Amino acid sequence: MNAATATNAPRKLTTSAMIASIAEEGQRTARAPFGHALTRLAEERPEIVGLSADLAKYTDMHIFREAHPGRFFQMGMAEQSMLGAAAGLAEVGLVPFASTYSVFATRRAYDFLCLDIAEPGLNVNVVGALPGLTTGYGPSHQATEDLAILRGMPGLTIVDPADSVDIEQAVPALAATPGPTYLRLLRGAVPTVLDEYDYRFEVGRAAELRTGRDVLFISTGLMTTRALTAAKELADDHIDAAVLHVPTIKPLDTETILRETAKGRLVVTLENHTVIGGLAESVASCLAYAGAGVRIVPIGLPDAFLAAGALPTLHDRYGLSVAAIKARVREEL
Repeated sequence: MNAATATNAPRKLTTSAMIASIAEEGQRTARAPFGHALTRLAEERPEIVGLSADLAKYTDMHIFREAHPGRFFQMGMAEQSMLGAAAGLAEVGLVPFASTYSVFATRRAYDFLCLDIAEPGLNVNVVGALPGLTTGYGPSHQATEDLAILRGMPGLTIVDPADSVDIEQAVPALAATPGPTYLRLLRGAVPTVLDEYDYRFEVGRAAELRTGRDVLFISTGLMTTRALTAAKELADDHIDAAVLHVPTIKPLDTETILRETAKGRLVVTLENHTVIGGLAESVASCLAYAGAGVRIVPIGLPDAFLAAGALPTLHDRYGLSVAAIKARVREEL
């Protein structure tokens, strides 16, 4: 290979791409929005406390730890103990935020979340990092089914924020929400998008970010930012796409979904989660129970254990990239 060929060769992805930022090229980002939002909230509310299962740095809880060391509890690699301790803290009037990876909070500590926290209706806020396909480290770290696991838990509020704006607004809202909550955390350099859309997070409310006559994207989590980008680019092909952001998976805003899906457009759901048991099936059951004969096209992860590898490559392979979204819409139209 000569020097000219080497210079023009595409850059090879390294292992660092397995934990790459989900931000698109050129997109504005905010660093550790959860950690900063929780720290600000704690300055106003002395009952806020933070817990970590040996992952404070990797769930942005280290920001809170440094600001409020006396209100931070390092529980070690013991997620079940962490949730049990959070329940005890809530019993005496404190408002805990307990952070770990989503796979550990849901697969490993489900019974403690269910019986110690949800059954007595305690105000414990569980924060799960690396939701869905936000890491390339394979099935042991990819929480592709956390929504499916948790949707059946009585009294649990489930939030999948789109960007840093969503996270910053969701933190105080969840602290003020009675009963337990589960937040799918985007960490590190998180895209900042929703401030361009006059957006306000409200528990249980969907938000129309963009209108359109041909396609209705119903999206949640990081896929809302992808839906907005896809909608802008599809406009170049004279395809007019609306975007309905659904940050709260439970309770679901069925009223808005029924109203928006009744307008005769192609309905496409987008989620960073398996198509089993997440947003797509939530929307489908909403429509079925209401007797609305609306077909939906689900864009999400397959019902499979996913590969390890570089995130950009995996997002293309499993259909979460903007290019894959646009291709699917063109095919369906």
